Amino acid sequence: MKFLKFATFLIFLSINCIAQNRIQNLEKAFNNLLADEQAKHAITSLCVLDANTGKVLFAKNEQIGLATASTLKTITAATAFSILGKDFQYQTTLGYSGNISPDGTLQGNLIITGSGDPTLGSWRYQNRENAVLNQWVAAIKAAGIKKIEGSIIGDDRIFGTQTTPEGWVWQDIGNYYGAGTSGLAWRENQFDIHLKPGSSTAEGVKIIKSVPETPYIQIVNELKTGASGSEDRTYAFLPPYSNVAYLRGSWGMGIGKPGISVALPDPAFDCAYRLQDTLKRLGISTTLQATTARLMELNKQTVPIVTQKINTISSPTLSEISYWFLKKSVNLYGETLLKTIALKGGKAATTAKGAETEINFWANKGVDKSALNIIDGSGLSPGDRVTTAAMASILFQIQKENWFTDFYKGLPEYNGMKIKSGTINDVSAFAGYHTDASGNKYVVVININNYNGSGINKKLFRVLDALK
Repeated sequence: MKFLKFATFLIFLSINCIAQNRIQNLEKAFNNLLADEQAKHAITSLCVLDANTGKVLFAKNEQIGLATASTLKTITAATAFSILGKDFQYQTTLGYSGNISPDGTLQGNLIITGSGDPTLGSWRYQNRENAVLNQWVAAIKAAGIKKIEGSIIGDDRIFGTQTTPEGWVWQDIGNYYGAGTSGLAWRENQFDIHLKPGSSTAEGVKIIKSVPETPYIQIVNELKTGASGSEDRTYAFLPPYSNVAYLRGSWGMGIGKPGISVALPDPAFDCAYRLQDTLKRLGISTTLQATTARLMELNKQTVPIVTQKINTISSPTLSEISYWFLKKSVNLYGETLLKTIALKGGKAATTAKGAETEINFWANKGVDKSALNIIDGSGLSPGDRVTTAAMASILFQIQKENWFTDFYKGLPEYNGMKIKSGTINDVSAFAGYHTDASGNKYVVVININNYNGSGINKKLFRVLDALK
């Protein structure tokens, strides 16, 4: 018995020494990063916790608020799970106003009412664009509608008219990753533009087509052909609710993809437009053009009231949404969840109210309010400022929640660790979890702002490698 106790003590001592050596190595690796030329003018922060106890194992600059980039999505997802629940679903309804005559004429309007579902028409789930349109067509036919003396209206009012958060960069807005929210989101609020570079840098770039076709958007092509290997340096400048897009930058020769994805300026309109176009091809005509509740109110028109619902589409659960939100870093989902959080709390569905709700939620759980300067849900804004200590605290706390397994599944794997990445201009960050070879579990948040040059991630990984 004494021998067993002594052996157990030696094993414990050995494990403890290994863990201590890892932290010493971590400090050395972090100091090497600080001394690196790329970090000369940067602010670099690291916070590592024991995932079992929450004890700080190593921290440096952990109380300095830094731009988070997409690591902020970990906080947004955790807040959404906490407030909305893992089984939360959005509902989109199709209904009509007016009456249907005996000959099948709807003397009124078809109205698509959105609740903010960011997945409607998305290729990631079963409710793909064609599947949704087919479901709506079936419901329209089942209702006996053969002709519409009215319009198809996309009702997007639940989220108001401000689609993008304040503080987003003009160069981002208009591109797929800068797609704003909509009360009636559609196809992740984006469409594609196929491009063909010239045979030399002296030639311009040709626009082949848009997918799907968007005849209501004028595309102004100012693109130049880039040298071979220069890849995609193309940006779309297309403000919300505009119908003119400017393509600027360069498209490299020999590029291996067909084109770029661009933010839909008015997703609710495109949704109504696609349904109208589908019905037209099936012989069900409308006398008025597709429109939205926002446009009607802008033109001093009264938005008709739905008198009969004929179809409801439920979104995937929050657990499924969170998986793709974290795995593929879909900014649209983060902004939508933030507005939904505000709405759930009885507040206006705005980005600011969502951020306020989020900050207050974690403040009530012991996280310093001043450590959470949050102004959007995705981290795309360079104005976000969150400390690595605050983010690490939240990641530690959520491990005990019944939805944590679903949250954890969505975290990507980088450098052999389950960590969310974040990258915007001169910002690189990682946040998540790691289990070392001895079974020790860590919460890890590392962030560098204002570094210079490229290839910084491999140097961040060298720091984190000390935990392996």
